Amino acid sequence: MAMSTRPDKARKGQRGLSRLRRGRASDGEAQGAPSIDDFVVITGFSGAGKSQAMACFEDAGYFCVDNLPPEMIGQLADLFAHEGSKVEQAAVVCDPRGGEYFEPMVEVLDELEERGVKHRLLFLEASEPVLIDRYKETRRRHPLAGGGQVSAGIRAEREQLAPLRDRADVTIDTSDLSAARLRKVVADKMLPRTSVGKLAVTFMSYGFKHGTPRDADLNFDVRFLPNPHYEAELRALTGLDAPVREYVEGSDGIGEFYERLFPLLDYLLPQYENEGKAHLMVGIGCTGGRHRSVVIAEHLARVYEDRGDQLIDVVHRDIDKPPRRP
Repeated sequence: MAMSTRPDKARKGQRGLSRLRRGRASDGEAQGAPSIDDFVVITGFSGAGKSQAMACFEDAGYFCVDNLPPEMIGQLADLFAHEGSKVEQAAVVCDPRGGEYFEPMVEVLDELEERGVKHRLLFLEASEPVLIDRYKETRRRHPLAGGGQVSAGIRAEREQLAPLRDRADVTIDTSDLSAARLRKVVADKMLPRTSVGKLAVTFMSYGFKHGTPRDADLNFDVRFLPNPHYEAELRALTGLDAPVREYVEGSDGIGEFYERLFPLLDYLLPQYENEGKAHLMVGIGCTGGRHRSVVIAEHLARVYEDRGDQLIDVVHRDIDKPPRRP
């Protein structure tokens, strides 16, 4: 896609295309509403995982375009609505990499709404320390940092993105998510369910010393149970090992905990499902995220998977982190 490198000419050309787009929209309204079934606009912070999100849509059969200037979004929607177009689902990534071309983004989304073009806005973000670490790992330059620090680029980006975050249909914090996990969360929240009517539930174990998961809908603290970490023969093991599982399951108070927890979850899960929620994250936290929380998350996952009422997944966020010294 060739574009003029002179901003004055590029802006003039885009304004002309914008007027043409509005003219076409009027003609299209007389013929009927746009035929595209799902049009997703993906935006958010650089380094927050937009490429992984787009890959998720691409794998689902969506027509995908990366780094699209905002003023071309409407033109693309026109092409999809044109008679003979076979595109029914599309996803586009638009973010501050486009520099000054990103400025009209809010106006373009307003115009889509005025024209009745159905669309959804997916916003991806992550904490500043995580974004900085990701840029250090990849050794790439932040698009808004110029020759300065990555943190300066992130602050500039946050200011540009604030109006879009406020209007997003779905916002995902990717700070604690691997690439594979991000794809699953995007699929659960944005794509049609594979099993109609079933809620996708993820039980995530974690350690409070490593931070509470930002995307957890429910959190349960199990630090009241005896800690296997203080048993020398159990310290290097995890909640996936039988000796630790037996230790935790034999602890005083765990029976009463389950007697209260299961009725609560049995009540809440159908309520979230009736509300239309597609994915629910249930966090189970202990001190380090290697012993007690792992055992309980595994137990909950087994029970609810055997029932078959929800789509169950279990994730152990901190299980591979080294144990602290006694």
